[in-house]
Amino acid sequence: MPAPVVMVLGTASSVGKSTLVTGLCRLAARRGLRVAPFKAQNMSNNAAVTADGGEIARSTAVQAEAAGIQPTVQMNPILIKPEGGTRSQIVVEGRVWRALEALEYWQRKQELWSIVQRNLDVLRAEYDLVIAEGAGSPVELNLKAADIVNLRVASYAGARTLLVGDINTGGIFAQLLGTLLLMEPAERALIQGLVVNRFRGDPRLFADGITILEQRSGLPVLGVLPWVDDLGLAEEDGVALDRPPPPLHSGVPIAVVRLPHIANFDDLDPLRREAGVAVHFIDRPAQLAGMAAVILPGTKHTLAAWRWLVERGFDTALRRFSGSIVGICGGYQLLGLTISDPQGIEGQGGEVQGLGLLPIETVFQAHKRTAQVAGRARLPWAHDLPVAGYEIHMGVSRRRAGRPAMLLGAPDAAEPIEDGCVSADGRVWGCYLHGLFANHELRRAWLRTLGWHEPDFAPAAPDPYERLADLLEQHLDHARLTELLTP
Repeated sequence: MPAPVVMVLGTASSVGKSTLVTGLCRLAARRGLRVAPFKAQNMSNNAAVTADGGEIARSTAVQAEAAGIQPTVQMNPILIKPEGGTRSQIVVEGRVWRALEALEYWQRKQELWSIVQRNLDVLRAEYDLVIAEGAGSPVELNLKAADIVNLRVASYAGARTLLVGDINTGGIFAQLLGTLLLMEPAERALIQGLVVNRFRGDPRLFADGITILEQRSGLPVLGVLPWVDDLGLAEEDGVALDRPPPPLHSGVPIAVVRLPHIANFDDLDPLRREAGVAVHFIDRPAQLAGMAAVILPGTKHTLAAWRWLVERGFDTALRRFSGSIVGICGGYQLLGLTISDPQGIEGQGGEVQGLGLLPIETVFQAHKRTAQVAGRARLPWAHDLPVAGYEIHMGVSRRRAGRPAMLLGAPDAAEPIEDGCVSADGRVWGCYLHGLFANHELRRAWLRTLGWHEPDFAPAAPDPYERLADLLEQHLDHARLTELLTP
């Protein structure tokens, strides 16, 4: 018998589906089950790389980690990476399939349903339980006919399905009851319970709300989950970048330029969680004032990011900036001499002059490099420190002078290769390594060059997965939770 599927649907995007799936994966794992996450289709520029070089959504990789397993492409067979306008790169089973306009993808979407089925079937054959996640709202009536991620998956798997809504945004009754109202009877029959997420204050004040939801829906409310400021999990949605910035003098100030189509911004999470560091996401050159360092992060569309930098005057401001400057992936490409796209990989193609802060030239190629890598840093203030991370990029950058920032190798590489570049004085540097600042020794070595001092006492950070699982155990109905997670 194939393993049962638990599915988490949401009333909209960013209501907490990914987080709930992550917590359920950890709960199932610590009950001794072999559990795997699944999301048929995800739209995100935050990606991760599997051990065999496949590309999946970062949130799915986080869920796999919570389950105590290695992520695989079967867990997220379709990844849509927006490139600008209505065009996106479509990644199927871990590899680039093609770049399509939204209408083109819509017209070809049904071709991918068999791929969704096949990959879900593989997981159901290998694990005791699969916990699947929907996307956006399951009842967008103009899109529902081509659905391959929400109710179609739930119906195919006969999934034990939960519906979650976000009370913090308001309108929780309209969210949950309205979503149920728009479902077909057979779809609604799949829903086994409701979850109210992100409640601020005393949940006893919502007791009558639970009664109303249960009476109107005929379904149990499994629980009311509290608002938590920071669970310590990698964020998937760009709305996370809209949080209020920290006070300017709350720590060593580091600016991150909020490039258009910003990618893998969870690269900055280790810095944001470091005591004595204040990370500011900025979009205007004037905000560079008083910063000790500036980071150009990854972006799905480097040429568009370059045009945006020039239009806003960042090109001049960055050349005048006297602090440390770091580029990661697309941000590294922007620091160079030239960026060339002769094959139109990023749309219309072309060539631009980079910031000229590092002696590298980048040419985009059709082949996309996706690999987990490890090696040693070659930075002057972090020479020979161990580093590990992953690469996702379509450009090849060649140094015309200077020295590499890293010496890296993939698991199947015969010899390590030079990656990145560092200026003669060590002030400007960059590389293709995502997960760069998750390397504890390297991160702190760089911060010390900015005047940061390690705190005398820093309490150990709690395991975010255990903390989340404990939260679910505390606030969700125990009997129904057990029933839900029983193979």
